[in-house]
Amino acid sequence: MILENLHLLFFKNYEEANLRFSPHINCIVGDNGSGKTNLLDAIHYLSLSKSAFNPSDALTIRQGADFFVVKGGFQTGAELNVIQCSLRAGQKKLVTRNKQPYDRIADHIGRYPVVLISPYDTDLIRQGSEERRRYFDSLISQLDHSYLELLITYTHLLKQRNSLLKMAAERQLFDRDFLLVLDEQLAPAGEEIVRLREQFLVEFTPVFQRHYQQLADDRELVELMYKSNLPGADFGQLLRSHERKDFALQRTTVGPHKDDFAFLMDGVSVKSFGSQGQQKSFAIALKLAQFEVMAQRKQHKPLLLLDDIFDRLDEKRITRLMQLVANHTFGQVFLTDTHLDRTDKVLAPLSEQIARFRVQAGTVTAL
Repeated sequence: MILENLHLLFFKNYEEANLRFSPHINCIVGDNGSGKTNLLDAIHYLSLSKSAFNPSDALTIRQGADFFVVKGGFQTGAELNVIQCSLRAGQKKLVTRNKQPYDRIADHIGRYPVVLISPYDTDLIRQGSEERRRYFDSLISQLDHSYLELLITYTHLLKQRNSLLKMAAERQLFDRDFLLVLDEQLAPAGEEIVRLREQFLVEFTPVFQRHYQQLADDRELVELMYKSNLPGADFGQLLRSHERKDFALQRTTVGPHKDDFAFLMDGVSVKSFGSQGQQKSFAIALKLAQFEVMAQRKQHKPLLLLDDIFDRLDEKRITRLMQLVANHTFGQVFLTDTHLDRTDKVLAPLSEQIARFRVQAGTVTAL
């Protein structure tokens, strides 16, 4: 799978930009704050219909504008598909494929997989459980559309249940019959989400462990553990047993939306006991395993986005990544850096076709 071109209009700090990419390696260089990462985020948006960095779509509209457009052509085998994502302030986001809008944006997810490795990846380790759930939910959703459908259903029912609990507390009127109807629908969806998460980790963990061992020279034993109250339990019964607590707190306090993924190294928490280097290796191994599993499942390689890795990673980890590039492990690669001479030095041993772009204050020039 290749992203042939990219067109931006009023996206973040870009008024307009047009780029044609190499099918192999694309280097985007420029000073910090010039808009390098925004180009990677535009590619991420095109692939997943959302920003990798901004929780609100409205934040992607350039200051002073009232809409944005991101457009690009994906080549998969002999097939070329033009994807466009657009948003006008105060309106719904629109995603089209060959000028035809999707019936639902969710139908786009997973068609054009992407993996981003960035300096913020260690947030998966350092932040709370929501960050880790979001990561694994996004990953599994790209691989399994039925999982995405379950998440959408579960999230919708959960919002209804929480609204009912909040309204009950505010008005002191509790419609328990409606609550039980919601629980009857929520329970099977939640149980299936937990089952699919567990099933995915069985496949994913050995791949992750292998990548970590290659990055860290086999020094530590790393594990991924899914932490949930549901396995072996009746979710409907759990909801009923937490009903009083839920009523008091005005929210649903048990279920897969509260679960976590524990990251362990030699049996202890990587967050609490891992060094910065170990945490970086752990995070990179997660992303490399994500790439490998996606490539196997999709039968074509995802786009790989590498954001400022030369500034943030030591020589050993950069060398390992470049070895994977040289061995054709990856397909099309996009990377950002602040220094072109450093990028050229790292990439000098590679025979792949390399395109270079310079970004200055939201303006892109091919070099």
